Amino acid sequence: MFIEERHQEILRIVSENGRITNTEIQEKFQISYDSAKRDLRLLESQGLLKRTHGGAIAARQVGSQPIVDIAPDERVRDIKEHYLAIAKAAVCEIAENDVVYITNASVGFLMAQNMGNVRCTVVTNSVAIAEELRKKENVTVLLAGGEMQKNGCFYDHFALSFINRLHFDKCFITSACVSAAFGLSIQKSRSVELTNAVISHSKTVYGLYPFEKIGFDSVISICSADRLHCLITDGETAEDELEKFEDLGMKIIIAQA
Repeated sequence: MFIEERHQEILRIVSENGRITNTEIQEKFQISYDSAKRDLRLLESQGLLKRTHGGAIAARQVGSQPIVDIAPDERVRDIKEHYLAIAKAAVCEIAENDVVYITNASVGFLMAQNMGNVRCTVVTNSVAIAEELRKKENVTVLLAGGEMQKNGCFYDHFALSFINRLHFDKCFITSACVSAAFGLSIQKSRSVELTNAVISHSKTVYGLYPFEKIGFDSVISICSADRLHCLITDGETAEDELEKFEDLGMKIIIAQA
């Protein structure tokens, strides 16, 4: 098989399955580990896929990620193990008496579900997350309200005004994508101002990003990547991507599933 044919077959597998591992390439084409890595590196340089720690995933167009306007608790009915691992690692960063902001995304809801016994104050703009935290006696909940969206979250002037009156020890945020060059990005602009306000009022900013969100760019820039103090991700993230964030002075936490 010519190398071009091998590359076409790799791309076909990625297109059908969403990803491929280095081991799969080695076994299928009877080539070395280094040759498999070189194949993926070359295909990535052409924008045809995105390498991860153990293989590659499909490349995405800027606006290719579907916008799912549902509540965070509805998004986690099929829990992804690496999302759960990131959420648990984030919870471990909360100290006694901290005042923290938790993102309204699914990983934020997983944080709320797995909150430990540490006494703290949590601010959120999600009704679902606030309701989950209401069950925990050790957590004081502040809900940033206003005009509620269909997903049970608040982003408007009233929510922003509320956030601007607060100060956080830590905030835990995410978005559609993050890259060292373009920063945090998203497809809809409604949360841009609120997210920037949260970041500006936080001593320490944590970005919660699974491997499939790292190294990609969405439509709208929220802020530069160096606004993050710490990136919490999983073991599938490519090492060269992590090095780009480390060069920005960012702490990296790898969550173990």
